[in-house]
Amino acid sequence: MSDLPALDLSADVLTLTRALVDVPSVSGDERPLADLVEAALRALGGLEVERVGDAVLARTNLGRPTRVVLAGHLDTVPIADNVPSRLDGDRLYGCGTSDMKSGDAVMLRVAGRFGVPGAAPAHDLTFVFYDNEEVEAVKNGLGRVARERRGWLYGDLAILLEGTDGEIEAGCQGTLRARLDTKGRRAHSARSWLGENAVHALGGALATLAAYEARHVEIDGCTYREGLNAVGISGGVAGNVIPDEASLTVNFRYAPDRDEDAAEAHVREVFADAIAAGVTLTVVDNAGGALPGLAEPAAAAFVAAVGRPARAKLGWTDVARFAAFGIPAVNYGPGDPTLAHTREEHVLVERLQPTEDALVAYLSGSTV
Repeated sequence: MSDLPALDLSADVLTLTRALVDVPSVSGDERPLADLVEAALRALGGLEVERVGDAVLARTNLGRPTRVVLAGHLDTVPIADNVPSRLDGDRLYGCGTSDMKSGDAVMLRVAGRFGVPGAAPAHDLTFVFYDNEEVEAVKNGLGRVARERRGWLYGDLAILLEGTDGEIEAGCQGTLRARLDTKGRRAHSARSWLGENAVHALGGALATLAAYEARHVEIDGCTYREGLNAVGISGGVAGNVIPDEASLTVNFRYAPDRDEDAAEAHVREVFADAIAAGVTLTVVDNAGGALPGLAEPAAAAFVAAVGRPARAKLGWTDVARFAAFGIPAVNYGPGDPTLAHTREEHVLVERLQPTEDALVAYLSGSTV
């Protein structure tokens, strides 16, 4: 048994956030925190609870006509001398405060309110606390749940409590990485005309990137800005050798009206001249985005409950896993995404309670 103190879901959201932050849970070491979350949820008495590795699942079964799924990851990036938490005026500092233990605390507060016998939320609720979000996708706990307990992820709306600074960010962009490789012929740089410079052969592709005009796409009132950029370049053997190999890595952030195949086709079209000139293009990673789905009644009602218009999520998040099942999904949490993974990571205290209040209002069928 763990010597860690039990989580008190009746405590205010600030206190609960501090309690979560003070339990180290770097990716791969979430088990102590997952144990505490599981115990707290089971103690409520009104939830079906299941454990899948270090992911903790809980749900109500009240026979409501609609179901809302709330999800958040328990892991953090490596600690940077910022645990335990530290409260300084209106800011709570610590690893995971923004990404995303403040969101997890809001989820636990909601569970504490609606996961007890006799509670009457307007929707059935599912809570998913998962592991290994901050590392390679093959380890992602939500992906594991999708493979092994897919039915637990079904609902009329999914809300991922990732940090959005208290705003609704709908859907997410897709992301594609590709490598452009060139071959040349080595030669002494004093006799460069005897070789073929592989680095120079990337010039056309770089010029294409510099001239690229990205789309702005409006979907459900949210504007997604695409981007195609060089993110890495390598080549060269020595200071006196004409390089015979070079590589350029590009990242395409694409709007969710494109699927993975369409995104790859677009990138290949953009670099068609370079490919025709002998450059080899290899897609090394491609994850589709998520449509906002704000026209769906459940999503529209949530936007109304928060009381502010949704904006596009410029980045990829696990809402894409829900979108793959045809479930409208949004990001909504108190953390500031610009502070994620920083040594000075913190969350504004004033963001915590309004986020909880908006969720409670929506889930209870009232307004803020």
